[in-house]
Amino acid sequence: MKRWVPLLGLVLAGCAVGPTYQRPKVEVAGQFREQTKAEAASFADQPWWEVFGDPVLKELIGQALERNYDVRAAVERVEEYRARAGIATSGYLPAVAVGGGFNRGRNSDFVPGGGATGNEVYATAAFSWELDLWGRLRRLDEAARAQYLASQDTRRGVYLATTAQVAQAYFALRELDARLDLATANARAFQETADLFQRRYDGGLASALETSRAEAALGDAQGLIPDLERQITAQENLLSFLVGRNPGPIARGAGLELQTLPPRIPAGLPSALLERRPDLRQAEQELVSANALVGVAQANYFPTLSLTGLLGGVSHEVNQLFGPGKEWSLGPSLNFPVLQGARLSDQKAAAVAQWRQARTHYEATVAGAFRDVSTLLDASRKLADLEALRARTVKAHQEAVGQANLRYASGLANYAEVLEAQQELFPAQVNQAQARLARLANRVELYKALGGGWNLKDPGAWAAPR
Repeated sequence: MKRWVPLLGLVLAGCAVGPTYQRPKVEVAGQFREQTKAEAASFADQPWWEVFGDPVLKELIGQALERNYDVRAAVERVEEYRARAGIATSGYLPAVAVGGGFNRGRNSDFVPGGGATGNEVYATAAFSWELDLWGRLRRLDEAARAQYLASQDTRRGVYLATTAQVAQAYFALRELDARLDLATANARAFQETADLFQRRYDGGLASALETSRAEAALGDAQGLIPDLERQITAQENLLSFLVGRNPGPIARGAGLELQTLPPRIPAGLPSALLERRPDLRQAEQELVSANALVGVAQANYFPTLSLTGLLGGVSHEVNQLFGPGKEWSLGPSLNFPVLQGARLSDQKAAAVAQWRQARTHYEATVAGAFRDVSTLLDASRKLADLEALRARTVKAHQEAVGQANLRYASGLANYAEVLEAQQELFPAQVNQAQARLARLANRVELYKALGGGWNLKDPGAWAAPR
């Protein structure tokens, strides 16, 4: 045993060939383009159940994080890569295989001692252990562990994306509900106008033309309702799918106009995105894995040293299996890659090319993250201004409808003026609802772009507190 000690010491002291990973240098500004000043606090620091105040929405998100199909697949993907990492780690350990068998037969009469019938029992145990002199196994283990960490970040990204999808689908549903309410109220107003003209026509105070135009306007207003109801059903079915259940009705919480919006959204420091956004962390771990595989390709140029052993025996009886007939062997084996053609160099060239692709992907993902946050921060302010302008427009149209009705009742205007005022009010109200939806969607996208819930690393932490 003592003669193996120097060799084991050499193994333990062996270095891993190949490049040591270093994070690529990326240009990171001190603050986002749309920030007035840099601040460490970020909207992404809040858990999702504090970002969304609607209790029905929170219940839907909680269900989706448990039953959504993408979430379930992401969880199993983590388990797959955990097992793959275990396979790579097992390369450090010796491999032992045992076998055995039993035969009963008769020898040929033409061989010496032939014609006899008897039993034969055999057993073998084979042993092999690759000594990681050049770090090939260590690099394989490093690559597998990086892929496992990348799968964990992928899972967190799926959690965040699912949260955003459910929130956006729910807000879109509430916007459709608001438009249906507006369409119903609009149809009711046109119904009242049509009834008024019909009474006036019956009394000889209105023309047939005015009455027909009122009926046509009523038909246009009522025709919007079935289409909106169709869209609402489709949106409910989408939400049902996202939360992992069969199509069906969706409960409602606060109305669109009552959904909370923060007065301002702190974005945090741009450099923090490198640690918070799951897609950036995933891209970096994939780069770590590609870097390690370059080391594996480089280690393939060097010889492999293994310890191999064999223990076996053959006997006519089981109790004599490891008696005088046993055999064993133990010793090192060294394999040199001598004539490989261009295989090894091409393997390394492919690994280096994959590493460069991973580096480019990481750099592009970082640049895209900065772009997303800057664009959404600017949109957040502009959409707030847009909603305020749309509210003013609606108020002006409501006043115009009131004035038109007064003028018509006083005989100072004809029906065309009333119809025009009513027809302009409904689109303005729809535009206001859409502006509100755009602001809510912007908040969801900004939370996602900032890596919201980055501190909820444990999968169980994503569940909302009861």
